[in-house]
Amino acid sequence: MGHGTPDNMNWAGLLQTLLLLVHLRQIMCGSVRFSVLEEQEPGTLVGSLGEHFPPPYQLLTQDYLSMDINTGNFYTTEKRMDREALCPEETKAEECIILLYAIVRPSGDLIQFPVIIEDINDNTPRFENSDIHLRISEDATVGTSFLFDYQAQDRDAGLNGELQYHLEYSDDDDDNGVFGLKVEEDGLFIMLVVQTALDRETKDQYRMVLVATDRGAGPLSVTATLTVTVTDVNDNCPRFSSDSPSSVTIPGDSPKNMLVAQVRAADPDLGLNAAIAYSLSPKVSERAKKLFSLDSHTGYITLTQDLGSDNSEELVLKVLASGHHCPPADTQVTVCVLPKATQELTIKIGFIVEHENQTLVLPENQPPTVLAVLELEGDSSLKGSSLAIEGEVPFTLNPQNGKYLLSTSKPLDYELKSEHQISVIVHRRSGEVSAATPSRQVLRVKVADVNDNPPHFPQSHYQLEVVENNQPGMPLLQVSASDADSGNNSRVTYMLDKHTSTIFNIDPVTGHLCVSASLDREQQAAHNLTVFARDSGSPPLESVTTVSIRVLDQNDNAPVFRTPHFIFFVPENVPPFAQVGSVGMTDPDEGENGNTELRVVSSSGTFVVDNGTGTLRTNTNLDRETEGHYELYLLASDHGHPVALTSSARVTIFVQDINDNQPKVILPSSNSSCLTVSPSAVAGSTVTKIHAIDEDSGLNSEITYTAVAPETSQSSSPFQVDSRSGNITLAQQLLQKDLGMHHLFIVVRDGGKPMPLYSTVWVNLLVNDSMEPCHLDRAPTWTGTQQLAQTPPRAPMCEMESPSSAQLTLLAGVGLMLTSTCLLSVTVALYLKQRRGRARRKTSGQFEENNIPLRHKDKY
Repeated sequence: MGHGTPDNMNWAGLLQTLLLLVHLRQIMCGSVRFSVLEEQEPGTLVGSLGEHFPPPYQLLTQDYLSMDINTGNFYTTEKRMDREALCPEETKAEECIILLYAIVRPSGDLIQFPVIIEDINDNTPRFENSDIHLRISEDATVGTSFLFDYQAQDRDAGLNGELQYHLEYSDDDDDNGVFGLKVEEDGLFIMLVVQTALDRETKDQYRMVLVATDRGAGPLSVTATLTVTVTDVNDNCPRFSSDSPSSVTIPGDSPKNMLVAQVRAADPDLGLNAAIAYSLSPKVSERAKKLFSLDSHTGYITLTQDLGSDNSEELVLKVLASGHHCPPADTQVTVCVLPKATQELTIKIGFIVEHENQTLVLPENQPPTVLAVLELEGDSSLKGSSLAIEGEVPFTLNPQNGKYLLSTSKPLDYELKSEHQISVIVHRRSGEVSAATPSRQVLRVKVADVNDNPPHFPQSHYQLEVVENNQPGMPLLQVSASDADSGNNSRVTYMLDKHTSTIFNIDPVTGHLCVSASLDREQQAAHNLTVFARDSGSPPLESVTTVSIRVLDQNDNAPVFRTPHFIFFVPENVPPFAQVGSVGMTDPDEGENGNTELRVVSSSGTFVVDNGTGTLRTNTNLDRETEGHYELYLLASDHGHPVALTSSARVTIFVQDINDNQPKVILPSSNSSCLTVSPSAVAGSTVTKIHAIDEDSGLNSEITYTAVAPETSQSSSPFQVDSRSGNITLAQQLLQKDLGMHHLFIVVRDGGKPMPLYSTVWVNLLVNDSMEPCHLDRAPTWTGTQQLAQTPPRAPMCEMESPSSAQLTLLAGVGLMLTSTCLLSVTVALYLKQRRGRARRKTSGQFEENNIPLRHKDKY
């Protein structure tokens, strides 16, 4: 009478416990969430499961965190958590989460909870190139912006990865404000803005420092040198210099090819923009054109014939200086021709410095130096005459004891003027009347060059692009440097920096730069060369320029898989489009040449590949019992031109078994079959055998056999079942009381985890002296506990749920509450009815002693 109450009341208690667990699951799973800053010292407390679950606690994965088994506190370990390494493919806006599993409670519930790795400012911004060069034309208008692809990168997230830029001027405070920065779209576009007008002739190069600073606490910065070269435009025209003579006087007996004068114009532009051509104006008289010639390059005016003039005359030469796209500048030189003197005073010259053929030779850059001593000789009636220098020249004539010292008034510069003409005239005095017809002596002074000018490159930086896999020996460019000196002082040779790769070489005479080997962009995408130009002076002078070579990509690399053979394991119960594994692949090319696409070949369509993430996914439901493993191939192809390159990898996928098949009983064939056993059977002998199979594998297919009886059965059976083999043997010698029918209810279980699956079968044995075949009209029924009914495996205590699934769980809990109330009422009614039925059966005695009264579901 007392057995029914606990069984039936257990149903209500079980349902109420289930409802409570569902409710606790709703509360606890939504709040179990922790966060920790990356790079924490070992032993730092992250959080505690003790606030949510009772002990004991065990953390399944302890790579980065360890847990106290008693308190549930978990701490950082020696293996530091680097957010950028743990989540390398996450965007800066997404959280970096690791999922951990732990076993809690004495019941050993499995929970899953996330730990968010929060970012700290531990990565310094980085420029790919620390030396940035820009070229800007001097005619760029104020407000013009120049975009350059030199953004810095910062691997941190949030404010720690947001960058701000500013300029610092490195050498000249006067340059402040010439350029500014404009940053748009959160640092994606950085532009250099011209804020004041540029003039190459005033300054042709600016050096600044580009600073990138993140916005994190304790901000980190990186700098790059920004060099802006101002390029020349033809914005200046030739102008005659102030030392060009406006008038010159020559004697009437001057010889042919004598240098009369030199005109000089200057253009502050560079190269072709500064080229000047001299010419005589068409308005010059025919007499002047006949007597004088003008060198178009040097501006020298010389006599074309010997003069033999006895008369004085004045010739006006209008000289034009023409530049590229410029109106000609003009100057006027008046040449005064004096008649041959009938009574001449002669000038005696005593040379002090070196001279050649009556021409003085003086090295440039010398301080004021005495060149010669001049003395008048001639008719004594012309005493009182004096010497003077005509025109503005860097020479002086000082009288001393009746003689004159000819000296330089300042250092001479060969590069400004290599030869000077000194016109020394005699002012005659006769009696007390001054003569207006002076005599003249022209002295030539040649300035000897010294090595005071280094070679000059027209560009301080060259940039060029070369396609990789070039032909060895390919010429790249020709550099050229000019030297304003002369002779050996101006002879330039070229050389590369001694640390330059040996594949680059330069012709020392022509400046042709070549590369002797094929360049490989994947090994080195850029080369920076330093070129020296050295003259042959003593001591030699040199200058330097840099050459930046950007190697352009060719599609010369096929995609490369991380391994030629991928092996993955996937449970058979995963839903369609579940992730199988990541197929790592790289292509060292860039742009479209490195843009790869994956596809599955040699497959029935069971698997697909996600090109965006390189992930292999299922396309249908998997069943290990139908197909235990798959072999397929992946084909990776890039988008290169003119031909796309491909590679392949083999993929083997093993489908892991889950316990989704109940054992199938082969013997006996039905619950109503019957076997006769002789009462004389020997104890220990095998009576019959149960045989079952399970289509699963491993523990899921290991079968055990158990004979069960209802709690109402008070007698023990003489038969026993071997749990492994399924053999049914005679446990003891049969007695008189054992005669009759024996119904054995056998539960056939597999070894699946966490909850095994099972089937049941009736084994009907008739102990009888007659060995005639026995037969049952109907199968027995089970009258014991209903806990043999199959229950699905228990899910982990906590899983990450979406809000919608949590709401469904709550609704299911409410539904289970209502259901438990109804079932409780039905249970009470069944209990009362069962008590009455047991009382009637007790009095009727309709069951024999050897029968085991069992009740089971209809399907048994």
